[in-house]
Amino acid sequence: MLLVDVEKTLGKFSLVAKFETASGVTALFGSSGAGKTSIANMVVGLVTPDRGRIVLDNTVLFDSTGTNLPPHKRRIGYVFQEGRLLPHLTVRANLAYGRFMNGVARNATEEQRIVDLLDIGHLLERRPGKLSGGERQRVAVGRALLMQPRLLVLDEPLASLDRARKLEILPYLVRLREEARVPMIYVSHQAGEIVKLASQVVRIEDGRVQAVGGVELLDASPADMAH
Repeated sequence: MLLVDVEKTLGKFSLVAKFETASGVTALFGSSGAGKTSIANMVVGLVTPDRGRIVLDNTVLFDSTGTNLPPHKRRIGYVFQEGRLLPHLTVRANLAYGRFMNGVARNATEEQRIVDLLDIGHLLERRPGKLSGGERQRVAVGRALLMQPRLLVLDEPLASLDRARKLEILPYLVRLREEARVPMIYVSHQAGEIVKLASQVVRIEDGRVQAVGGVELLDASPADMAH
């Protein structure tokens, strides 16, 4: 379980977020600029809240009274919108990089399971420049999973893809939900993606959590129409 209760001022933008997630996939849903990515960055440790508390599975990640674990000690896998693979490394080396940087020993059986889950075995000797957008995102997901994370955060992972590539990767995300056994935070302004993936929705507007509930909350917001 993830508990988030934070406040942050970013220039003229004020963010106040309080919610708890269950297991499965929780969507942070709202229009562009609502504060979704800022919340994700605070959970991961890339942005420090001004005040508040973040707790993951009884581990305090941040508390404004004095605790602030660095990102590499939070054991959270983060998949960025554009993947951010290292261009000079092969897919195989990119997969190993996150595990190595987080001090996780290699588990060949788990590595093969993730490669099969994401169908990237035939890509292992290629470099990112030779991959499609959808393939790059699948590799980025695999790299995050091989860190053995307690939580996986995906920040608009389909936003940079055209419709064909989105249709290509979405089934893998659905399969990931069913088979990866890792709770996920899925950041998106697209209701169609969230309906297929999430069991819980945190609806965010203008830096405030407006509601927490099921996918029925998507009907109450025009956020998926805003880009």
